Parts: sequence; structure tokens; C-alpha cells
Amino acid sequence: MPIAQSVKMGEGVRVFYPDLVNMYNCSLGDQTTVGPFVEIQGGVEIGARCKISSHSFLCEGVIIEDEVFIGHGVMFINDIYPRSTGDDGQPLKGGQWEMVSTRIGKRVSIGSNATIMGGITIGEGALVGAGAVVTKDVPAYAIVAGNPARVKGDVREKRQK
Repeated sequence: MPIAQSVKMGEGVRVFYPDLVNMYNCSLGDQTTVGPFVEIQGGVEIGARCKISSHSFLCEGVIIEDEVFIGHGVMFINDIYPRSTGDDGQPLKGGQWEMVSTRIGKRVSIGSNATIMGGITIGEGALVGAGAVVTKDVPAYAIVAGNPARVKGDVREKRQK
């Protein structure tokens, strides 16, 4: 599982165990770290000072702003109605399905094993609980948890001083 030459890496990017990741046609901002067993597909943009933990999958269409934490095993989805074949039974190819984008705002934290559906925005400073299934937009600074994820609080009220 290589790091393709097409990957654009900022200053100070660290990829732990580069032989155990798969990254191509993506960009990583300055001082971002990537753990083992991560796949980052083409077109993904990751900002500066982000942490992508092990076993996470970032598919085409994901845009991550600066200072974002992605926990272990986080899965992003970019096809809301996935199918293997078309109506004629033939395998679908690129361009024969609708790719939807997802935007993750600055300083968002996404807990381990969360699933992030495509076509949504998670607002700045939000916190997604471990195991949450996020199916719609998350307001800035919201704490969301559950399946489907629901607002449980506000990060600014819970943050330790």
C-alpha cells in the first residue's frame, strides 16, 4: 500500500508506517500526521495540523480544514445510493454514480468508529462522538452522538478551562 508520488505533502507531515497506508492524488497540510492502515483517496484535501488516526478511510470528495482530529476507524461515505452494477447488470464505472462531497470544519473532533455520510458539513469546533452515524449537517460547536447522530450539547459549554 504505497504513498503515490501524486500526494502533495506540506512541511513537517508525518506518516507513521508509510508502507501501511494507501494515499494517492490527495493533499496534506503542514504538520499533519497519518497513522497506519489509513486510505486517503484522490481529491481529498486535508488541512494543516490535523491528526488522522489508524484504520480510517477518507474517500474522494472529503475536504478537511485545519486542526481536525479523526479518531481510529472513522469511515467517510461519498455515494449515498451505492450499487455494484447498473440496471443492465454491468459493473458501474467512474462517472456512472453520483459522488457527493463532505466538508469538515476547522478544529472538529471525530471519535473512533464514527461513520460520516456524504453530502454533509460538520461545522467548526464540533465534536462527533465515538460510533456516531452522521447523516445530516452538524452545527458549529455542537456535540453529536448516536445513530443517527443527534445534538447532545455545545462544546463551548463542556470544554474544560
